[in-house]
Amino acid sequence: MGKSQKKRSMRRHNPMRVPESHLPKGLASASETSSKTQAILPIIEKMQGTDAAERKWACVAVSNLIQNDPSTRRLLQGKNIVGALINRLTDSEEEVVIEAMGALRNLCIDGGYDICAEMYNKSILVPLRTFVPKLATTLAQYLDASQNAPENAQKLVYEFSDNVITVLWCLSETSNKALAAINEMNLLPFLMSFLAARDKVPLATVTAAAQCLYVLTDDNYPAIADIRSDASYVACLISIVSNQNPTGRKEADPADARQVTLRVLASGILRNVSPLPPPSVASAIDVDKDIVLPQLRPVITSISLADASASALQLISQQSSMPEVEKLSLKHTPKSDHRSPAEIELDRLEGRLRTVQLALEILTGLCATLPDPEPEMPSDQNDGDEEANLDLAVEDGDGEMPDIDMPQDVAGMDTQAPTQTLPSIVEPVLKLVHPTTMSFPPLAAPSPHPPTTSALSAVHVAALECLNNIFLALARNGPLGDVGSGRAVWDAVWTALNAVGTQSGLGQERRREMWEVAAGVLWGVASVCRGNLEPKPEQVQALMALCDGANADAGLRVKCIGTLECLAQNTTFLDANKTIAEYLLSILPTGSVPSPAGTEPMLQAASSLIDIYSDENMPHDVNFRTGGFLDRLAASIDGVKKEVRAIDRRKERELRRRGEEVRDNLVDFVQYRRHLGL
Repeated sequence: MGKSQKKRSMRRHNPMRVPESHLPKGLASASETSSKTQAILPIIEKMQGTDAAERKWACVAVSNLIQNDPSTRRLLQGKNIVGALINRLTDSEEEVVIEAMGALRNLCIDGGYDICAEMYNKSILVPLRTFVPKLATTLAQYLDASQNAPENAQKLVYEFSDNVITVLWCLSETSNKALAAINEMNLLPFLMSFLAARDKVPLATVTAAAQCLYVLTDDNYPAIADIRSDASYVACLISIVSNQNPTGRKEADPADARQVTLRVLASGILRNVSPLPPPSVASAIDVDKDIVLPQLRPVITSISLADASASALQLISQQSSMPEVEKLSLKHTPKSDHRSPAEIELDRLEGRLRTVQLALEILTGLCATLPDPEPEMPSDQNDGDEEANLDLAVEDGDGEMPDIDMPQDVAGMDTQAPTQTLPSIVEPVLKLVHPTTMSFPPLAAPSPHPPTTSALSAVHVAALECLNNIFLALARNGPLGDVGSGRAVWDAVWTALNAVGTQSGLGQERRREMWEVAAGVLWGVASVCRGNLEPKPEQVQALMALCDGANADAGLRVKCIGTLECLAQNTTFLDANKTIAEYLLSILPTGSVPSPAGTEPMLQAASSLIDIYSDENMPHDVNFRTGGFLDRLAASIDGVKKEVRAIDRRKERELRRRGEEVRDNLVDFVQYRRHLGL
């Protein structure tokens, strides 16, 4: 079983605020699906014009046009709006630079990986490198009590800082190359200065800095080392989670959503950089137990997704009944923050949902009891043919492969302690799995507010990922003592999946993601309740269909097969046992025909069959004997050997080790059953 792991190639927590996968590709289709095609050309022309007012207007217009409108965003992108806006960052007029930065920030948030990568490739970091030291100097001046800058000037600087930091945050999640370039900018002192001055700086800017810090410290050693090396940084982060104010000035309502977000981010940063090094007093703190869980448990229990969905629908109804704002014109220059009260409330609601999503992501890491896999090491060893008399012993000519199975006490880790806490968060996390009316709208009836829908579905997926790691951790400690609780989780997950449905196609990727992540949860629950779950026919068929799906990858198939194995071990339901066994046998190679499911799922199927029928005294062994399963397993051995030999141990070291283990177990199992003569 594998845990949910963060992958560097998929860093972003919110890859695209308004998904666009359902839209046809190409500029022509973008033009057809956008209702604002006629506004594009004037914007491009004015952005490159000689009149500063027109250039400013064009930058603001971009922010207005792309809001919740992926078609128009794609159309603008096709007209090189990214390059045009980056050029405006060196404009001679300060107001143009400010509005261009705001538009780029909005494109980052709404556009996802592609636009962020395009910005990096078009050298957006060149002007940003010049902005950061200037902003740092200005911030220091504003925080100096002797300086009395006009309030509107401070507001502009803080908003501009917010935009710059947000773009850097998004870029750092785009690729390793962008992250390395941002590491070279030495951003930590700049970002921490906002957190240290959080009582004087707008909360939105402070939160943006914390968000950027959270991403930069996520498995990124240069940033982690910078935080660890300065005791004042750690003290600042701890004071945030403790809701302490360094100046004694009265803070905003601690229940304020942005305050909550800030504390969640600070908790996540502390977890990213833990363990905290001595001689700091903070080094004695158990970050997970004393900071993360106390901070995040109230966050995930503070929201009802059903109520959030209902509130969103009500706000959307209010918004649709309001008169339209005036169309874009130079006479009525739009403001970048021109939003109705309903839009502001919808943004706040989305912010709360994203905070819950973030809390779940941090908890997912906390619930993982296994370390990240070691990187594959190159090998000069020859991958020879090791088919020499496997019935007696396996000789692969390469010496004994190092055993990298993770023992119960991995690297001295106390796996029992975290699992004592995990059951207490199962119930609140499980409540966040169930979809609402806005979570997964069909393509035929698109969401009335895509950002809310995206946030809701992201919370559901994050909750399932958290449950996946919880039950992986519990499974490592053996069967669950309270089987009834396991059955309740099993039923709740299936209830959620039935509500999600199986609609497929473009625009329905989140539905599929729910099923893929849920498969890991089901495997975890089935493992701790092995033999105690009823293998309902509709659930067994659903798992088989998911495994056989055209888009199913090896990991998903392994999860489905592992879950089916656990269901087949219920000794009461012999028909279900036979159905599952027949299915697993169909995955094995036969003669010269390789496995139809692929090598890794085939290995899991072979291992599962051995486990299911490892005890010939069990009631369901009658299926093994009457179904001729022994002969079918024996007939698959040559095919299994062939597929294992084909695994490149230099590139897939762990899979090769696993394959050799299953191959040997299969040979031994067949010999053992033949010896029994049953």
